[in-house]
Amino acid sequence: MPSVNINEFGLLLFGTARAWRTKLDQRLRPLGLSQGKWRTLMHLSDGGNKLTQKEIAERMGIEEPTLAGLLDRLQDDGWIERRESPNDRRCKIIHLQRGSKPVLEKIFNTAHGLRHELIEDVPLGDLEACIRVLTRIRKKAEEPANGNRSRHAGSTKRNGLS
Repeated sequence: MPSVNINEFGLLLFGTARAWRTKLDQRLRPLGLSQGKWRTLMHLSDGGNKLTQKEIAERMGIEEPTLAGLLDRLQDDGWIERRESPNDRRCKIIHLQRGSKPVLEKIFNTAHGLRHELIEDVPLGDLEACIRVLTRIRKKAEEPANGNRSRHAGSTKRNGLS
């Protein structure tokens, strides 16, 4: 059995996520959905239909001006509507429209089918362990910076990515 190279973990993680997103993007493209559109709709659906533009941009890891163009196209498609926040007129709250329900069903059905296809041969225990490990790593990564550098900082060639 080949030994595991822990220094490649970050690159493997990023590459796996990218490959998964790319495959889903290929399957959704015939529906007229770019990756930006389907990811935005999924975040809105997950956010209870009451997210601000800023919150969506943060969740997607993109800049607000980039998101604004996506929202323009989604609004033109009739899938979202921007409304003023009752608490801050400068802030827009994004609401899913009724017309987005069928497209969201297609997105989620396609994503579910792909997930099943990609993990069907992985033993349940391995998936459970993977989920536990990734959850721990994500929680640590999302902790606010406290100014202390990790005792392992600089100990690998590609610190943070591997």
